[in-house]
Amino acid sequence: MSEVVFEETATMIAAGELQSFVPFGRDHCRNHPNAFNLQLRQLQPASELWALEGAAGLVGSLQEVTLHERLQESWQLRHGSVVGGAEEEAEFEEELYTAGNTVVWSRGSRAEASSVYKAFTVDTPVQQALWCNFAVPQSKKDGCLEQTVCILQSSCVNVHSVTGKDFISPLPFQVSHLWATAFGLLLERKNSDPLTSPTGESLPTVFSMLHPLDEVAPVVWRPAAVSEGVQYMCDSSLKLVFSSLQPSILLCFDTTRGTHSIWALRTVTPQERSAVVRCPPDQSSLAPGFFTSHLRNASPLDSPSGPATTSSSPLQYTALRGHHNRIMTSSPGAHSRVHSPSISNMAALSRSHSPGMAAPSFSGASRFNESFHSPCSRGPSPNSTSNDTLLLPEMEPILPDLCMEQLWTEPTGPSTRRSSPKASKVFLTSDFCQNNFLCFLVETQLRCVKFIQSNDLSRLIFTSVTNIPASDAAPLQSINAMLILEASGSLVLYTGTTRVSKVFVAGLLSPSFVRSGHAHQSSHTHQPDTPLASASTPAAPTNRLPRLDQAAMPSPLSELRGSKHHQTSWLEDYSFPQSPAVQALGDPVSNRITLELSNGTMFRVSIPEICTSTLVRKCLQAIRFILPKDAAMKVLVKWYNTYNAPGGPSSHAEWNQFVTCFLSLLGYNTERLAWTRNLCVEVPLSPVIAAKKARPSDGGSDEDWEYLLASQYHRQYQSVCGPMESAPVVTTEKDAPTTVCVCVDSSAPLFSFLPSLFYVLHLVYQELQLDDLLRATALTLLPLLQQLARDLQLEQYIDLYWRDYPEFISNFNDSCLIDQALIGQMVRPSYLKAEPPSVLGWFSSCLWGEEVPPFPFLPGICERTRLLILSYALYIVGDVDATSSNLHKYLTKLSAGMCACVCVPGSSVVDQPGGSSLAEKLILWLSSSGFTLKDLESVPFGVALPIREAIYRCREQPYSDWSEEVCLLIGRQDLTKQAHKMSLANTKTSVGSGVSLEPSSSSSTEADEEEDGMSDISGEVSGLIWSQDQRVEEVRRLLQSSRPVRVRVQQLPEVSDHDFIEEKENKLLQLCQRTMSLPVGRGLFSLFSYQPVPTQPLPVPKLNLTGRAPPRSTMVDLSSGNIDVPANMTSWSSFHNGVAAGLKIAPASQVDSAWIAYNKPKSPELANEYAGFLMALGLNGHLTKLATLNIHDYLTKGHEMTSIGLLLGVSSAKLGTMDMSITRLLSIHIPALLPPTSTELDVPHNVQVAAVLGIGLVYQGTGHRHNAEVLLAEIGRPPGPEMEYCTDRESYSLAAGLALGMVCLGHGSSLVGMTDLNVPEQLYQYMVGGHRRPQPGCSRDRHKSPSYQIKEGDSINVDVTCPGATLALAMIYLKTNNRSIADWLKAPDTMFLLDFIKPEFLLLRSLARCIIMWDEILPDADWVRSNVPQIIQENIGSAGVAEDVTMETLAQAHDYIIAGACLAVGFRFAGSSNSEAFECLYSFCRSFMKTLTSSTAAVTGHYNLQTCLSMVLLAVSMVMCGSGDLRVLQLCRFLHKRTGGEMNYGFHMAHHMALGILFLGRGRLSLNTSNSAIAALLCALYPHYPAHSTDNRYHLQALRHLVVLAAQPRLLVPVDVDTLKPCYALLDLTYKESQWYEETTVEIMAPTLLPELHLLQQVKVKGPRYWELSIDLSKDTQHLRSILSRDGVLYVKLRAGRLPYKEDPQGWKSLLSSKVNQHSSKLQAFKPEDISTFTSDAALVSFSELFCKDSTGTKQVEEVRWFSSMLTECVTQETPEMLPTYIALEQAVRSLQGGSLGHTFPLWQVRLVLELVERRALQGVPGPYSILLSSEFLSVIHSMADITIETWHNDNRCVLGSYLREGVSANQNSMLACFLVYCALPSMPQASAEERARVGNMLMSFAPLGLPFRELLRLAPVLLAPPPGSVSQPLSVS
Repeated sequence: MSEVVFEETATMIAAGELQSFVPFGRDHCRNHPNAFNLQLRQLQPASELWALEGAAGLVGSLQEVTLHERLQESWQLRHGSVVGGAEEEAEFEEELYTAGNTVVWSRGSRAEASSVYKAFTVDTPVQQALWCNFAVPQSKKDGCLEQTVCILQSSCVNVHSVTGKDFISPLPFQVSHLWATAFGLLLERKNSDPLTSPTGESLPTVFSMLHPLDEVAPVVWRPAAVSEGVQYMCDSSLKLVFSSLQPSILLCFDTTRGTHSIWALRTVTPQERSAVVRCPPDQSSLAPGFFTSHLRNASPLDSPSGPATTSSSPLQYTALRGHHNRIMTSSPGAHSRVHSPSISNMAALSRSHSPGMAAPSFSGASRFNESFHSPCSRGPSPNSTSNDTLLLPEMEPILPDLCMEQLWTEPTGPSTRRSSPKASKVFLTSDFCQNNFLCFLVETQLRCVKFIQSNDLSRLIFTSVTNIPASDAAPLQSINAMLILEASGSLVLYTGTTRVSKVFVAGLLSPSFVRSGHAHQSSHTHQPDTPLASASTPAAPTNRLPRLDQAAMPSPLSELRGSKHHQTSWLEDYSFPQSPAVQALGDPVSNRITLELSNGTMFRVSIPEICTSTLVRKCLQAIRFILPKDAAMKVLVKWYNTYNAPGGPSSHAEWNQFVTCFLSLLGYNTERLAWTRNLCVEVPLSPVIAAKKARPSDGGSDEDWEYLLASQYHRQYQSVCGPMESAPVVTTEKDAPTTVCVCVDSSAPLFSFLPSLFYVLHLVYQELQLDDLLRATALTLLPLLQQLARDLQLEQYIDLYWRDYPEFISNFNDSCLIDQALIGQMVRPSYLKAEPPSVLGWFSSCLWGEEVPPFPFLPGICERTRLLILSYALYIVGDVDATSSNLHKYLTKLSAGMCACVCVPGSSVVDQPGGSSLAEKLILWLSSSGFTLKDLESVPFGVALPIREAIYRCREQPYSDWSEEVCLLIGRQDLTKQAHKMSLANTKTSVGSGVSLEPSSSSSTEADEEEDGMSDISGEVSGLIWSQDQRVEEVRRLLQSSRPVRVRVQQLPEVSDHDFIEEKENKLLQLCQRTMSLPVGRGLFSLFSYQPVPTQPLPVPKLNLTGRAPPRSTMVDLSSGNIDVPANMTSWSSFHNGVAAGLKIAPASQVDSAWIAYNKPKSPELANEYAGFLMALGLNGHLTKLATLNIHDYLTKGHEMTSIGLLLGVSSAKLGTMDMSITRLLSIHIPALLPPTSTELDVPHNVQVAAVLGIGLVYQGTGHRHNAEVLLAEIGRPPGPEMEYCTDRESYSLAAGLALGMVCLGHGSSLVGMTDLNVPEQLYQYMVGGHRRPQPGCSRDRHKSPSYQIKEGDSINVDVTCPGATLALAMIYLKTNNRSIADWLKAPDTMFLLDFIKPEFLLLRSLARCIIMWDEILPDADWVRSNVPQIIQENIGSAGVAEDVTMETLAQAHDYIIAGACLAVGFRFAGSSNSEAFECLYSFCRSFMKTLTSSTAAVTGHYNLQTCLSMVLLAVSMVMCGSGDLRVLQLCRFLHKRTGGEMNYGFHMAHHMALGILFLGRGRLSLNTSNSAIAALLCALYPHYPAHSTDNRYHLQALRHLVVLAAQPRLLVPVDVDTLKPCYALLDLTYKESQWYEETTVEIMAPTLLPELHLLQQVKVKGPRYWELSIDLSKDTQHLRSILSRDGVLYVKLRAGRLPYKEDPQGWKSLLSSKVNQHSSKLQAFKPEDISTFTSDAALVSFSELFCKDSTGTKQVEEVRWFSSMLTECVTQETPEMLPTYIALEQAVRSLQGGSLGHTFPLWQVRLVLELVERRALQGVPGPYSILLSSEFLSVIHSMADITIETWHNDNRCVLGSYLREGVSANQNSMLACFLVYCALPSMPQASAEERARVGNMLMSFAPLGLPFRELLRLAPVLLAPPPGSVSQPLSVS
């Protein structure tokens, strides 16, 4: 169908300047390294090339590509958006350029040159590259979009995300095209080789991929014609042409029918999914089984690379095929999607998914097969189908994810017989009136399909199709238009289907010039074009626009006109040189587009916007809203042409153009109106609306000068600078032709809509009044409103405008007479009432408590009006449902298209937690509406006061569960920051952005880092906690092991030099015992204190075992050979050193598998260190990230230490999870867990110990029956023949006991399903001895033959089994208070029995008994001694000892029992800093130290006393954990210095552990007393320490580090939210009630360690210096836990007028503020220099410097005093945000006094403030008014205003009288308007003369009484009421 469009020749618009365009990627690719590499390879000999990987493919590409040849290139542009943020204000474009194997993603804008963002080079030529967003599910509720670039190669899709993740997804078929959709990628299969199933059915053609790690799934479709429902999309004739993200639609083309169709793309419903999978094979869809097997077992013959990659040898082919089959089927088909996204480690695995697919895998053979084509390459090969049919029953089908649903099909008419070709270009566009179109270009026709959304937004309805002749087209999104290239070569702008105008591009000759003569003759009749003068633009100014009638308007194209195209040029006689014409349009972004010329050059050009001024935009929106769509379209098109005419009016401002255009459309002759005639001169209307295309003016005239003299600017200037000659003004006013009557043309297109247009512009004017930033533009709108109001004879509107801007209006005299008959023709809407809607008047009525009518508003345009009116309704009126069900009482929404008013549908408040009072409800509602503090600043101060009051009320005690936005609105940035951090719990920095609690390590500290591993210890927080001394530095000095020790030995005269060297080395060996034990303590001290850099290895401090001998610092070394040094002496200390380094890593750090492997040392000497590092990573939870492959790799090396570290680390990381893979890993190392017939593995003894304990950790607290049974048997494992299980049996038995205790931890007698095992009885037997019981089940055979070395017989060896059994009993019955079990563990009370038990075991029994009877542990010495049996107590101190009692036994038993009881007290009060427990334990510590140095030490034995002392010291440090107590530190330091005598490696280890626990994690962490923590502490603090550094006989050394599992972060650090520095703050901790104490509140200064959270009820930041903030723990402790886990940062906000504790510890400086408050009877001010004692707020300090000091001597004393007193008020009352309000109030009243108020707006605000205060006084609400605004200040302001108004009234009664009689007249001054506004006198222009006189007389008669005007106004309705019986309208008080 040939359709032509009506062309309006007169209009043309000017485009922006041309800029030549070359895709940035093209230049970049020239210098891309890829090309250079190719050159290098060309130079290499061919023999070397074959050896390279993928050589054949490379040679092929070398033959195809030469560097100088232009590669096939393509590019696409889009509007740039910041990753993760909103669209930037600055325009910037992104380009994706593809050429050869390279893809370049670049960014650039007008301001900045383009730069490469990312560049990718792939192995094979890129077939397509595109942007695509994939949804990654973050949590159950929501997901986030991952922005990626997808690159299609022949065999795979590479996906690169902006966050740096790379995926390679192999393709199971050849893909012709990728499509980005809202859900992910669509893949369209190539149709060259149609897949067919064995039954001959075709296979799907369209597939989806929702994430790069997902499998490719077929897409199902639901065609409109097919009734059976959904099927797989198998129609190979249907091709995708276009995909859109929003709305989610596809355009397809049917190649057989030649028609286009539109489809919705959505996710599949469960019903559709099951229907497709179940569908029987006789349907037209395919057998899912075959399809799946084909996808998952694609043979190389079907592979995307085609025949070239087919393997020549059948053997290789089947091997590849089988391998691929195995990999692909192992992935769980449908379920893979649930877990696949966001696992970046899988990216590496996904590369190996398809060896049978990626070409390089077997391209070595492919060069021999270039000519290999077999018939079976057209589908599955014969030998593969047999394979597939075998697989059919097992295969589960791949489930579809997406469904295509048909929405519209192109209508086929008789005229379209021949099949139409596929659309060459498709896009979405919309028009000026927000109608949406999908446009597609077919040959020379653009088909525009209009579509609308259904009411429930669920469906799209496609309505009409319009055809526009075009050879090319492109959308311009930002201006709702599209640019069309016509066949003639002209560029034409359309909005939707409406033609706007031709586009003139400067620098390009128009097509008429290009064609010379008869180049384009056609069958149309020729008509000459209009002359050039009219074709370009009218040179005259725009205010001489011709009248716009219906016929001349551009018309929508739905009514297809039959007029002809103009195709000839009027310049036929002239010949011009041939110049290139525009051939194509491309790359549309916002309003910019690329023009491609016929000679191949490209230019970028921008099409102008519809407007730039906010005011014009608002007016256009209002006009578009109220007019019918066709009329609105005419106005917008007309305006667009006027505004953008080429070479148009030079210096006209945009607003002036708009007014002229708008008035001419209404039928005004703008030439005849005085104010519009001079618009071309009046530039200083508003600074906001700058002239758009400002050019120097063409010249002036006399009337310009006259206009300037008549302007308001001149008068204002005159009042400042004194009188000037004002005669011209008078003559201008008198002689100006303003009195001439100007008639309005009633045939103008918008004439009939004049009333409704006036009304919406009035509402826009009211909206502008409510925004301080836009209020200046309200004056610009005023002349237009005044003109229209006069012409419509709306007296009250004129009065309102005069009251607003009296000076401006009094000079405005123009009026046009409209015939009464013509007024009758107008459509006068019902909502246009005589009384004008005034929003400020509405607020005033609200405050007076009057009944308020609903206020009209324009949705989407007057949003500020809506927001503030509903705020007043909610907060002032007190209507809780104002924002929901009662909305209609306060607002009426004007409906579009001229109908009557309708009520606004209810939009309820977004439900937020908390919020009972009106203030809270208002704040929550405002926040949910998107209102911010920035918006509040632009609300006029009087209107904003109620909102500020509500904010003030909410700020004091906010709810802790309020959202971040609410906290920001109420000015509690501390809460905002906390809420913000709540959502970022897993960010990189544990402290959070901006807060650095530790100093950044500079270059100087990096050297220290390598030295001692503790350089990041001394931070700001440590400085706050321990501010008085250097204890942290002292601990660091004690624990460093990287510097040589000092060896002090005196050389006696008789000692030879050789002996002296030996003596020094022996002394060094002693000191080395201490040095080697240091890392255990250092690991605890620096726990979780470091964030590693992912690109650097972890610094591990050296373990320095050399010494320096004073005085010359000569080196002393153990490697000299003078003395014997034990072998492997340093192996375990290196292990501990590795653990200490690894424990520094914080749990929140970014650690991944690659980084762990990257830290592996090169030299084998450091293998032990690395083993410790692996264990540490397990303890802080990072080892879960280590790939399983790597774990097996480490274990197969057979390195004993690595196995120990890895097994313990992995088990700790999987604590209590029963993880099966870890269980398998551990079982291999435990013979008892393997089947009896299994091969005997030679597992080292220590590795078995670690594995057994690992089982306990993984199954902790689960009560797992099988493991408990095995572990119970292993405690008493007998020694086997041939030295099996014969060495170090004690440590294995202990580990088995500890593991059993962990598995059944705290279960007590309630062990389910284990009664037949008799666990307690069996353990008791292990503890006290007896006959060995027969082994159960499978263990019987294993232990058949006895040991040949150790003769134990059938008795239990108690020395081996007792410790493990004792601790197992203790852990199983932990905290159960089971007395019968506890009695088993009592110490023997006869000497006979005491002789039978080792004293060490008494310590264990005493400890075990106490922790079973947990609740009976008391922190006092009497209780500790009560654990000692009677017989010992009686005999220990007495002189005469019985014969059967040995003193040694008694003393040892006594000390060990006391030590056990002390250790129990340590466990019970661990981390509590309980003073009683500390004093009790400290006294025992001192007594043990005294005993050590006394003569009686020999009785007990030094070793035993030292063991007991170490245990009690550990108990003390557990109680004081993290507190860094000075007395404990002194004890540790004292013991650290003792190196001789009995002080062995183990005791040093115990003392340094005590020191580490005392400063656990630099005072950030503490121990807790949960069951799990007690179990870990029992393993770590087992009271038998190693005798030397390689001793693991009784206890495996590695277990000492399990203390970490009991640590938890408990330090709370207040951080000032403004400075982001840690600070001091007072806290109130409320303890829950318990059996020992009632609910109590303790005041404490933070930073502090909190008690265990389950003991607390509330944590509260106390005033008076900081804003209060409470965290309620009775509901949920998770909030506080997350704060503590992120370095304990609690954001606090300093109150105004307060100083932090660091600057003012005692509060003496702040005392001054309370003194100032007491003397506030009059306006109080203080000296500006004193401000710093009140506040550290920089803004307030600057204000005092600039405004409260008279340094220059120019300011008035009065002014400075006012400013000072305001500042005092704000600072002392903590309301700094009220300072602008104070200043504005004062300035308003000052202006009123000076009579210089040109507009009454400030007075309105003063009036609203006073009315609000009066309302609060009447309600009797004390309220925060005494705080928000000082009552003294208000009373001063009030009286100043009253006096000024009274004075004026007394002097100008006649003026008021004449106003009351006659209404507004030209000579009335602005003070009258101020008087009327301030006194709230109603507008009375409609009242008759008698009524006016009545009011005037009444006011005069009341004047002598001295009644305030407000009281008179209250009486007015009564006094003016008509007599009963008569009906008339009472005067309303606005």
